[in-house]
Amino acid sequence: MFTGIIEEKGCVKKAGKELFVSARKVLDGLEIGGSIAVNGCCLTATSVKKDGFFAQTSPETRALTNLGSLKTGNLVNLERPLKLTDYLSGHIVLGHIDGLAELLEIKGWLFSFSLPLSLKRYFVKKGSIAIDGVSLTICELSESRFSVSIIPHSLKETTFETMKPGHKANIEADYLAKIVEKILLSREIGIENILKREGFSVQLNS
Repeated sequence: MFTGIIEEKGCVKKAGKELFVSARKVLDGLEIGGSIAVNGCCLTATSVKKDGFFAQTSPETRALTNLGSLKTGNLVNLERPLKLTDYLSGHIVLGHIDGLAELLEIKGWLFSFSLPLSLKRYFVKKGSIAIDGVSLTICELSESRFSVSIIPHSLKETTFETMKPGHKANIEADYLAKIVEKILLSREIGIENILKREGFSVQLNS
């Protein structure tokens, strides 16, 4: 579990099935088998060196996240797992990427992205969203796009500093929104089954 508060930017020294990312701060306490978030994607450290760490990526991870398009020299956002004694400064982030969103334009502090239709139901104005592992707040929302405001500090400390329109960002929707959706769907299905059992023919709108 993570918080979306990036600890440092790492540099990709080896890309593909096996990643090697140079880093310093996140190496403290990182052990073989430990979790590490790379651009918001939870990976397992397979080897830890003095100047970085190795992690393997599955075919699914490379296909569904922007880790598959990483090249040598690219910068990535890094975060170690949350400790139970840590402050929850961002929001609950699991490191399970839901999809990709394309950066459409940058206007001052405002970064606008395409809105993935499959995730649209989880997007709420002023709600939380993780973009390339960064915990952010949705400040503008329309039928086809959403925007977040990146303050200068966040710009400097994350890969948003080098992002350009066309960048495909990893998106993780708010985990709490998913839980609420599951509870509501379970209740709806339960009510429908009860009515059918009693001989009613119903169709509930979702």
